[in-house]
Amino acid sequence: MEMEVGNGGEKFKWGKSLPVPSIQEIVKNDFQSVPDRYVQDRPITSQNLVDSHEIPFIDFSSLAKGDEHETRKLHLACKDWGFFQLINHGVKEEVLEKMKAAVSAFFELPVEEKNKYAKAENEIQGYGQNFVVSENQKLDWSDMIYLITVPAESRKYKFWPLTLPGFKEAMEEYSREMQRVAEEIQANLSVLMGLERDGLKRVEGDLKQGIRMNYYPVCARPDLVLGISPHSDGTSFTLLLQDDDVTGLHIKHNHAWLPVKPLPNSLVVNVGDATEIQSNGMYKSIEHRGVTNEKKPRISVATFMFPDDEQEIGPLETMINDQNHPRLYRNIKYVDYVREKFSRKMQGKAHTQFVKLHN
Repeated sequence: MEMEVGNGGEKFKWGKSLPVPSIQEIVKNDFQSVPDRYVQDRPITSQNLVDSHEIPFIDFSSLAKGDEHETRKLHLACKDWGFFQLINHGVKEEVLEKMKAAVSAFFELPVEEKNKYAKAENEIQGYGQNFVVSENQKLDWSDMIYLITVPAESRKYKFWPLTLPGFKEAMEEYSREMQRVAEEIQANLSVLMGLERDGLKRVEGDLKQGIRMNYYPVCARPDLVLGISPHSDGTSFTLLLQDDDVTGLHIKHNHAWLPVKPLPNSLVVNVGDATEIQSNGMYKSIEHRGVTNEKKPRISVATFMFPDDEQEIGPLETMINDQNHPRLYRNIKYVDYVREKFSRKMQGKAHTQFVKLHN
């Protein structure tokens, strides 16, 4: 997901996002107030709260061994929920905790230090916010730092807080582990979509990776704000490391918002738009959002896995049946899809309409 894309020897930028104040600093200076620009309509969470154990669980170790029952569970999770909890993934608890500690340490830095890594207006990497396309749009109650991590040559170390002890080492180790897990998930999705294990890799190229680290401050009126607005991810899929102590992720299921209670040492995986398109709508990229509370801040780490910029994505031939499953999406170069996505604020699944065929 490069920021600059070649075009006949010239380069042009995409992903413009306007600079915004740090909400962490706003809260430090005045905990009681909620500025008007952060007040949003927030559909309430379902009163029939679904326990996190009803969110599908996938055992990674069984999946990696080719267990047919686990593969079937993965199919149903992606089809019916678009989300699942991944357990027994083989990432050591120490690696997860070092990553959380590195994220916490960054957001504990003085704002003057964090601002050294601030993203430019036409840049997606760095500290700040993305998807801010208007001076009038409502803002989310969170700060973030986003870094491209794979391939290594796409890293922009000017946005990495390299003077923060242990940050680079934690990021690199965590990134390697997420890549390992992601490649196994990609291989299983390939088989489920009627391809060989390396089928999606041939279609998408090697999976690229970006890591978004989020900080959600406390809020005196959490009912008035959203930590992150409802959206689906423009990825192949996303791996989320949650804060063990604070529930903040909500997913939209059967038209209701349901909380996903953190499960220690697990990863939450969600289907991205690219997989929805490639599966011809069989697997769903689901709207999700982040919420806040008045008692404890929350962090999360989202690892985005996505195709090569220049690869074309579209429904796989194995997922099209003219009678029962006609083509629902057109083909599009991935970079064009992402450019369209970054031109909008987070707005549910509005951007997926861009590639839908409206017959």
